[in-house]
This record gives sequence, C-alpha cells and structure tokens, in this order.
Amino acid sequence: MSGGPPPARAVRSIAFRAGGFAFGERSVPDEVAIAVSVNGTTHAVMMATPRDVEELGLGLALAERIVEHPHEIERMEVAETEAGIDCRLWLNEARSGIYTARRRMMTGPVGCGLCGVESLELAAPPLPSVAGVGLVLGPAEIAAAFEAMYREQALSRLTRAVHAAGFFSPERGLVVVREDVGRHNALDKVVGFLARERIEPASGLVLVTSRVSVELIQKTAVMGAGMLAAVSAPTALGVETAEAVGLTLVAVVRGEEFEILTHPHRVAGAVEAGRERPDGVR
Repeated sequence: MSGGPPPARAVRSIAFRAGGFAFGERSVPDEVAIAVSVNGTTHAVMMATPRDVEELGLGLALAERIVEHPHEIERMEVAETEAGIDCRLWLNEARSGIYTARRRMMTGPVGCGLCGVESLELAAPPLPSVAGVGLVLGPAEIAAAFEAMYREQALSRLTRAVHAAGFFSPERGLVVVREDVGRHNALDKVVGFLARERIEPASGLVLVTSRVSVELIQKTAVMGAGMLAAVSAPTALGVETAEAVGLTLVAVVRGEEFEILTHPHRVAGAVEAGRERPDGVR
C-alpha cells in the first residue's frame, strides 16, 4: 500500500543453523533521523523509516495536538540533509499563537512516545472520549483485518525488524498499512494518511503489531477511533486509559483468537457471552 521498493538494505551475516555456520545476507530496514519542524523550530527528532514522511509529520502534528485540523498547516515540505530528513510544517497565524504558548511549557521533545516531556501533566494529557463511537465488528472481521494487514507487510517479511499499523473499515476493508522501525511512527503515519484522505477514524478499526503502551491508546483516542486491536498485550495503564476514554481494546490477536479487555460492546456477541457467565465477568 506504499509505493516503491522497500526501504531496506542487505548486510552480510554468518548464520549458525543445523549445527553449522553458513555465510549469507540479511535484509535490514533503513533507519534515519527524521525531524519534524514547526515554524522553523525543531519540535521532535526520531529515528524512523524513511518512507511516508509527510504522513508521519501530519500524523504527529495531529496526534500531539500541534494542530486540531490539517487545514491549520499552511505549508509542508520535506528536505533531505546530511544529518537526515526534515519535515517542515508552517502553521497558520491563529494556530501559531497557540503553539508558541505551548512551547514555553516544553523542553526537548522527541518522537518516542513520552520521552522529553517536561511535566507529569503533559505525560497524562486530558483525552477526548470516544464512548459515542457506534462501530460494531464481528470476530471474523477482526481476524480478516489482521490477515489482510499481514499480506501488506512487505518490509516486515523482508527484515523482521519493523512494526506496522493499519486501519480497517467494514465497508472498505483494509484501507491503509504503514510500517516503521518505531511503533509510534507507524501509527502516526496512519493518522496522517486518514487525515489527508479525509477518512473518519470512527468508521473503522485501528491495528498495530506491537504491545499497547499508553501512548498508543492516547493517539487512538485523539484521532477519534473507537477500537484498537493489537497482536501483543497492553500495559496496565494502557488498559485503564482505554477504559476511561471509552475505547474498545482488543489484544493478543492470534488468527481467529483474541482477548477483549475494555468496552466489549463493539465486538459482536461479546456482551451476550459475558451475560451467560455465572461469575458475571463482562
């Protein structure tokens, strides 16, 4: 779903298998420093996969609430430098004032989740509720969404060293998949794609191939999606946050098997199954 050859390169390797050594090659993903600059000042620097950089910049701006809407970005350009890649955003006048005031509260932010956040308040920002999102998916649709995403993970198959995030709509099927060495970056790219294409996040399921830390819950809530599904388990704070904002969290997806940890009413049949349990666990 992302054009061009995979951003990877071959390196020499010596493998030990079946009791012996063999010389060969392994494909490894490209990783470069990518800066997101706002109005000429660096906001974040992250190590990321050098593809879909504009989507990364837009998604980061939305997920971190630098902007509320894409139209508040007057201009965007991507420039390659000797040190890496700079994704440069220029905000409109109204949003620039808000951003300047916010910058006074921050020092040294980076794009690896919560690193560089100066205060505990910024680490746990107020989040919008997604309790009103009315999407309902069946177990077969969740399984089909991940199966479709796996088919699109070309860089992962090649390198076994990247994360993926995606978005599945019951009407459109798998809408987008983005891969990156950073799980936050992959999700930000999906956020950017949906915003650019004007696709409503509440209309579908967000998919990730990583563990579910609280930052991924926060990003999903800010984008307005009501469901997040992951192949790995969440953290305790991730579960608490998903419960608080009304997000349906599905984890440990393995083929047609998974676990629902919060707000099961968006998975068809789950609530009814819970009512039949003698211990009343929902």
